[in-house]
Amino acid sequence: MDKKITIAIDGFSSTGKSTLAKQLARQLGYVYVDTGAMYRAVTLYAMRSGFIAADSFDREGLIESLGAISLKFVYNPDLEFAEMFLNDENVEKEIRTLSVSQLVSIVAEVPQVRAKLVEQQKQMGERKGVVMDGRDIGTVVFPNAELKVFMNSAAGVRAQRRFKELVELGQEVTYEDVYKNVIDRDYIDTHREDSPLVKAEDAVEMDNSYISKQEQFEKVLVLAKELIG
Repeated sequence: MDKKITIAIDGFSSTGKSTLAKQLARQLGYVYVDTGAMYRAVTLYAMRSGFIAADSFDREGLIESLGAISLKFVYNPDLEFAEMFLNDENVEKEIRTLSVSQLVSIVAEVPQVRAKLVEQQKQMGERKGVVMDGRDIGTVVFPNAELKVFMNSAAGVRAQRRFKELVELGQEVTYEDVYKNVIDRDYIDTHREDSPLVKAEDAVEMDNSYISKQEQFEKVLVLAKELIG
């Protein structure tokens, strides 16, 4: 019988981590966990509660309210992936907006937020057979994952992809704003004191600036199957 493994996918924003993770999970029959959605949901809660805005951040207020935040993934058979629920409300669409993207890296810097979510993420992967994507999966959440992938691509390429995605969702955004958001998030993610974005020493790096999603998927699938046996 094939053994089950843990697959950790890390990398910069808008590199297609979620797309790849979903493809792998579907192909292998594994559980997919989008940790970015968890941080986005906490950010949405903070925005709704008045803890964070473009020009302010009540860090202590958010920390004190973490106990009131309940997160869970609920599988949607029509979409073939699990959607993010915040306190029993489906917030999958709301957490994907540019306004949330502009603040999520700030919220993710808070050690107490990271501790709460990392604990949940580790519990989700206890039985293996999981594909998890984020910023610190291969370094903090699953340092012993059998397969680690680190995704990267040029900032301009990522901004264009993200801009196209947001426009198709009907959001009114400019490329300039999206590009700035990509650059800002890169800086915050790589410079935060708690669990900064870094490539794990044993991770396979994938630069997908100029390869298709299918090519990328096929390359990583081969690596996974070799480890699974």
